[in-house]
Amino acid sequence: MFQLLRGFVLPAAACDGNRDGDSRYANLFRKLDLNEDGRVDIAELQTGLRAMGIPLGKEAEEKIFKAGDTNQDGQLDFEEFMQYLKEHEKKMKLAFKSLDKNNDGKIEASEVVQSLKILGINISEKQAEKILQSIDADGTMTVDWNEWRDHFMFNPATDIEEIIRYWKHSTMSSRRKRKRLGSGGSSCWQEEWLVLSLEQVHGSKSNKMNIASGFKQMLKEGGVRSLWRGNGVNVVKIAPETAIKFWAYEQYKKILTREDGKLGTVERFVSGSLAGATAQTSIYPMEVLKTRLAVGKTGQYSGMFDCAKKILKREGPKAFYKGYIPNILGIIPYAGIDLAVYELLKSTWLEHYASSSANPGVFVLLGCGTVSSTCGQLASYPLALIRTRMQAQASVEGAPQLNMVGLFQRIVATEGLRGLYRGIAPNFMKVLPAVSISYVVYEKMKQNLGIA
Repeated sequence: MFQLLRGFVLPAAACDGNRDGDSRYANLFRKLDLNEDGRVDIAELQTGLRAMGIPLGKEAEEKIFKAGDTNQDGQLDFEEFMQYLKEHEKKMKLAFKSLDKNNDGKIEASEVVQSLKILGINISEKQAEKILQSIDADGTMTVDWNEWRDHFMFNPATDIEEIIRYWKHSTMSSRRKRKRLGSGGSSCWQEEWLVLSLEQVHGSKSNKMNIASGFKQMLKEGGVRSLWRGNGVNVVKIAPETAIKFWAYEQYKKILTREDGKLGTVERFVSGSLAGATAQTSIYPMEVLKTRLAVGKTGQYSGMFDCAKKILKREGPKAFYKGYIPNILGIIPYAGIDLAVYELLKSTWLEHYASSSANPGVFVLLGCGTVSSTCGQLASYPLALIRTRMQAQASVEGAPQLNMVGLFQRIVATEGLRGLYRGIAPNFMKVLPAVSISYVVYEKMKQNLGIA
């Protein structure tokens, strides 16, 4: 199919120069502009692509059209069409370079194997060769930039991760596909690509949304109620978790208090770390349920007990501790820093500014809680992110089930070091007020119970 596109629509003389590139775009535009009015609507795009042997499917074609129609008049003129293809080529160029490990201008089977291995997906070189055969137009068993560009010209891919997820799926089911496809393999590959490219999985393209677009997508997918999806479990778990954490913290402080009755910053940090680990271990299955309910689609689970029942039936008891190791590794610095910094700030304020009362007041407590929680979040957020993704990936059928190290390598490889802090802004918006208020309640309850 793509050999036909390359020879029939894209002239062999075309190269990467602007003039020849514009000529290629003009040839493509003429093939799609069926009524020759200088504009292409969605019906012409769908009909034209089918005529060229590229039936992507309605959703993919609409996705291309929506991205290209910048003035939103329901039609693509040549300038919009050309701009879309140029932007798309830039994205595909970045994907090509990320696979071309030795920078020789060609992708080889060994480079495909290496790239997938970085993301925790192991395939043989023979399987990688089959992947390249679908792109290789000249039979050299390598893919150059022109072949790569022509193959993905009208695919709704945006980054290398979507492409690799598609490859991963195709290698898993290649034997089944050969039986089903017969001679019509190319069209079905396009349809399967569409299904995979539209999936939204944590760690993929969907993670690149901002807070506003995240709210918009949630409202569109499940209405206002979706904004509180999983909150029932969150409320159920937060009471025992917080109670156990503060109770354990007081107990560990008593154990670690020196003979002279003093408690240093190190002892407070150790007490906080142990308290956080104790609390999280006690309620961790509810943490998993909260995440599954939050990332699940509308109607996927009827409630907390239905979610637990389905997880137990499909994945077994071990699923309730998915992500436990990175969670504990993350909670140790978080809880230790949070509680230690909080008490250090509070005691410092009382020592220097409290003259008539040992009660620092609500606003001081809120300020101490906010600063301490911020320090804890900055230190532990990457591990919390990996924990959440480990919990979420299990809910997506066909997604790679990576371990802690594999997920860390995947995030760094595809998103860079900044990817380890993706989503920290809304996390601060949620955690800072919650933790600060919990400290105020903690102090007031100690006073009321006579244990201050």
